[in-house]
Amino acid sequence: MSDTCHELLLRLAGRLPDDLLWRYRDWAASDAYAVLARSLPRTLLHGRVPLTDHELRLLQDALVPYGAEPGAVSSVKGLDELPPTDYTFSPESPDRVPMGDSATVVLGATLRGRHGVGEVRSCWRIGPSGINRVLLVAATTGHARLTGELQRVLRALGEHDPCVEVVPSGMDLPPYHRAALAASELVCAGAESEEHLVLS
Repeated sequence: MSDTCHELLLRLAGRLPDDLLWRYRDWAASDAYAVLARSLPRTLLHGRVPLTDHELRLLQDALVPYGAEPGAVSSVKGLDELPPTDYTFSPESPDRVPMGDSATVVLGATLRGRHGVGEVRSCWRIGPSGINRVLLVAATTGHARLTGELQRVLRALGEHDPCVEVVPSGMDLPPYHRAALAASELVCAGAESEEHLVLS
């Protein structure tokens, strides 16, 4: 169940506001699925965020067992395929924050050589909401919990709405993540980096 919910929230990057998305991911990391089941369908309906057939199945499978209203879930609009992302990504911060900034140093120390983690990459996203770091992490297990952990690290370091994308190995990346990956730079490698990269 946690993998299904994590994949859905991963696919909503760039489509839901960051301040909501990090909170939903934090709830998923702490198994607060009943809260997610009440909130996420309403957010999708209110924001008129359409989902692909695959994403609608994820929504159904992940949240209806925890109390999401079937009527609300079935009212979310469908989408044939995801369009290209509206965001621009850059390996360097337009604010000239160096890659050796404190967050990158702490993330490297936290994830370097870690079991279950592959490549860890970072880039900067430029869009209407401003400039945000995007962290891309390949992982083999514990995706939701790792997302929650890294979000808490970044918030402790001053990033108000952290953008942490923990990608299951072998996942077909949505356009948002492909664009972010293409502009990213390596932060460090976990213990699984030889076999499980972000770009697989």
